[in-house]
Amino acid sequence: MPTSVTNEHPAGFPGGPRLLADVGGTNARFALELAPGNIGYVHVLPCAAYATLAAALRAYLGLPDVAAVAPVVRHGAIAIANPVAGDVVRMTNHHWQFSIAQLREECGFEVLAVVNDFTALARALPYLDLGEEKRQVGGRGAEPGTPLAVIGPGTGLGVSALIPTAAGWTALQSEGGHASFSPINETEVEILRFARREFGHVSAERLISGSGIELVYRALADLHGVPAEPLSAADVTLRALRGNCLLCDETIESFCGMLGTVAGNLAVTLGARGGVYIGGGIVPKLGERFDRSLFRARFEGKGRFNAYLSAIPTYVITAGYPAFAGVSAILAERLGDR
Repeated sequence: MPTSVTNEHPAGFPGGPRLLADVGGTNARFALELAPGNIGYVHVLPCAAYATLAAALRAYLGLPDVAAVAPVVRHGAIAIANPVAGDVVRMTNHHWQFSIAQLREECGFEVLAVVNDFTALARALPYLDLGEEKRQVGGRGAEPGTPLAVIGPGTGLGVSALIPTAAGWTALQSEGGHASFSPINETEVEILRFARREFGHVSAERLISGSGIELVYRALADLHGVPAEPLSAADVTLRALRGNCLLCDETIESFCGMLGTVAGNLAVTLGARGGVYIGGGIVPKLGERFDRSLFRARFEGKGRFNAYLSAIPTYVITAGYPAFAGVSAILAERLGDR
C-alpha cells in the first residue's frame, strides 16, 4: 500500500494511532500512523541529545502536536540500526542499549515490535514509486517474482533483501555490511593497508559509510603524500560536489566504486534480478555525481557475469522516510490486520 506523509485525520485504527520509528546511529525519526498508509507528525530527534531510546521516545510522544492527536499510543514498531536477536538490543554505532520488554512497559505499549532498520527498509521496497521515491541508475527492467536487494551507507552500512515466497515477501535480517572488505585494484589495496593500521578487521562498513568517507580521504592523502585536513564526511562531499578539491573528488569516486562492487556482490549472491536499491543518507545527496560515478561500471564488472548484472536495475531511494512503510507493514502483521 502506498504511504502518504500527512497530518490529516481520516478514519483511524480501532486501537488508535500507531507509533513508527526509524532509529539510526545519528538520528531517531518518529511518526504516527493514523490509518493504514496515512503517516504524519514526523519529527527527527538527534540521538546524542537523549540518554536512552526511551527518553527520546517519550520526548516525541510529549510534543504538543503529537500529544494532541495521540494522548495514548498502544501499538508501536521501531526499526533500529542494529541486529535484533532476543530481548536485549545494544546499538553498534551508538551507546543506546535496552530491553524490548522493559521499553514496552516503560512507554506504556501493549504491542511493541523492534526490528533491524534494513529489514524494515526491505519491506518498504515494493511500495516505492519510480520517479517520486526512487531513481533508476542503469540496468533494464526488474524481473517479477525475483529477490530485491537493498544496501545503504550512512552512519554504518545496512544490507537486506526481500525474498518472494508463496505467502508473500520475507525480509532478511542481514548484517552484510560487516562482511570483510575486498579490494579490486592497487589503490584499494593501499586504502585497505592504511585502514588496517587502525582496525584489526576492515569490513565493508569501515570504508563505505560516513566515517568511511573520512577514512578513505585520509588514506588517499597518505597515498599521495599530501597532508590531510581534518574534514568531516559532509565536508569531503561538499568539496567534491563543488569541484574545488581533487582529493575530495577522488575520495567520493572511490566510495562510489567500492559501493558498486559490494552491491554487485549482493546481486549475484542473492540473484536479485528484481533490482538492487541504494538507501541510507549519503548517496541521495550526491545526486547526478553518483549517476556518473564508477558505481554502475563496478556493479557490472564481474567478468563472465557482466551481461547478467548489466540487466539488473539499480535504484537510488529518494523517499524522505522510506522505512516507515516497511515498519508499518511489520507492525500490521504482528497485530494480525494485514
